[in-house]
Amino acid sequence: MSVTTVPLRPVGKGGLWLMWIGLIALLVAGIAFAFQGTPKIGFEVVKAGEGPSPTTADVVLVKYEGKLDDGTVFDANEQAPMQVAQVVPGFSQALTRMQKGGKYKISIPPSLGYGDRAVGPIPANSTLHFDVELIDFRSEAEVRAMQQMMQQQQQMQQQQGAPGAAPAPAPAPQ
Repeated sequence: MSVTTVPLRPVGKGGLWLMWIGLIALLVAGIAFAFQGTPKIGFEVVKAGEGPSPTTADVVLVKYEGKLDDGTVFDANEQAPMQVAQVVPGFSQALTRMQKGGKYKISIPPSLGYGDRAVGPIPANSTLHFDVELIDFRSEAEVRAMQQMMQQQQQMQQQQGAPGAAPAPAPAPQ
């Protein structure tokens, strides 16, 4: 096997500058694209809250109203418990930025909401707008402990007969 060599002409100084300018332009364009490609939620503090923010492992109690771009209300609730990790990604991101007692306006782009799926009254590729008040939050472990205590109390009441419950009917005489 033989190798053929081809002589290359030296690159002029003007060509080197053009190559470096081209590389820098590609680098800048790549960085701009990387930052532009990350969808973000709109987040506005209407009334500041106090204290720490919930984590994705917490359960929150919120008052909210959800609207579409045209103002149509698709959902509302005065006291809704939610696990932060089990809501759409944009709503979860917003909840972890809130503080107890605070009121917020959030906008969730389709990519962080339901995307190209229609869900109930929400059309596919919808931007979701929410007015949210964070009433309270607890860790999932605290919520489970409270539920267990309530179940134990209910069982005890059932075993003892609930106060004010009617007595069991007497057996019929024979």
